[in-house]
This record gives sequence, C-alpha cells and structure tokens, in this order.
Amino acid sequence: MNLVRFRQTWQRLVTENRFHRGLLIALLATNLLTLSALLQAERTVVLVPPILESQVNVARASASQEVKEAWGLFVTELLGNVTPTNAPFLRRTLEPLLSPSLRRAIAGILDDQVEALKRDRVSVRFAPELVQYEADSDRVRVSGKQVITDPGADPVTRPRTYEVQVAFRNYRPLITYLDAYQDARERKGRGADSTADVAPAASTQ
Repeated sequence: MNLVRFRQTWQRLVTENRFHRGLLIALLATNLLTLSALLQAERTVVLVPPILESQVNVARASASQEVKEAWGLFVTELLGNVTPTNAPFLRRTLEPLLSPSLRRAIAGILDDQVEALKRDRVSVRFAPELVQYEADSDRVRVSGKQVITDPGADPVTRPRTYEVQVAFRNYRPLITYLDAYQDARERKGRGADSTADVAPAASTQ
C-alpha cells in the first residue's frame, strides 16, 4: 500500500516538475520577446516646456503639433525682427535649424534684406497674431502685422504671413520649408514651393 502511494506521489511530483519546467521556458520566451520589442521600439520623449500649456511628445522623426507650432513661432519672430545689428546672431541661430537645401538660399536672402535695411535706413518689426497648423501639408502658418518705420515718414503697417515646415531628425527640429508673403494672392503668384522673401522687406512702398 505504501509502495503504491509512493509511486502516485512520485508521478505527481514528476508531472509538476515538468509543468513548472514548461512554464519557466514560456516565461523566458515572453521576456525575451518583450526585451526585443523594447530594443526595437522608438523612444518617445515627453516634455512640458514652459511655453506650452500641456505636455507634448517628441520622437526621433516626429513631434506633436504643438511643438511644431512653437518652433514655427520662434523662427518667424526671429525673421520678422531682423535688423543690421542682430543679423549675425540671427544667422548663427537659424543656420543649425535649416535643412541643407535651405541654408544657402536663406543666408543669401538675409544678406540682401540687411543691405536693403541699411540702405533705406528703416526698421522693421513683426507682431504675430495667429498661429495655424495645416495637417495636409504639415506646415505652420504664423500671421500678424509687419510695421515698417522710416525716419522721414509715418510707420507703415501691413499683413504678413510666414509659412514654416518643421521636421525632426534624431529628436532635433529641422526647417525644411520657409516662406513669407503679404497675402494669399502673392503666395499663389510665386508658387506653393517658393522660399523667397523670408526676411522682412525693407521697402515702405
């Protein structure tokens, strides 16, 4: 009787041992799969910058709409308030943000605009009023008023819109499109892919 009970107990122990061994192998396999997925997953950085009201996400090659709007506003405020004095600082700040295809073109336009500001002895400032994001084109539009002041004339105020496309490469912003125009008619006349006149115009006419 004791021998029969011993055999039954031994068989139960062997069966339990096999079950636990199989369970251990399954857990090890799931842990390896989880580790592999974590290593291959793209990391997302969650930020709560002071200029934004809520948290935003910045991934390796993308970012939240709010981040793109913030960068678009930052770039347009720099460009809209360029002067002969701050132009070198402006170029040093903008150049790392510009894509290689834009860098030379924007630098040349800035140089031309600064020379025009010096020649005409005018000052220009830009006051943003509206920031819009267009999902279809992935571009940010910053609209506002441009005020041009001439020492010998009354200030001239006119509408101004900056259009910026902000991409992300390795978590860093990259400006891949930049344009400025007075109204939709001017933009349409130049074409949708223009990068002309990104700096403030010096003429008060």
